[in-house]
Amino acid sequence: MANHASAEKRNRQRIKRTARNRADKSALRTEIKKARTAVKAAPADATAAVRTATSELDRAASKGTIPRRRASRLAGRLAAALHKATKAAAGAP
Repeated sequence: MANHASAEKRNRQRIKRTARNRADKSALRTEIKKARTAVKAAPADATAAVRTATSELDRAASKGTIPRRRASRLAGRLAAALHKATKAAAGAP
């Protein structure tokens, strides 16, 4: 329990930030999931979904919701999965 006005304010700020980060992370996970399912289902049409997910990852990293290296790693993995799936769908060995 906060005993000083400054501690009470910091607690209010913490609650707001936690709620905002939780909502942003939830939306981010949804976009990543949409991109992954799009890559598996229809690799030819998944480019837009991967681009949207990458954009959301960059946005979350710039706001500090997730670390920028994690965002970069996830974006790279999505791009690699898309590349691999489109290559396989095209019939290349």
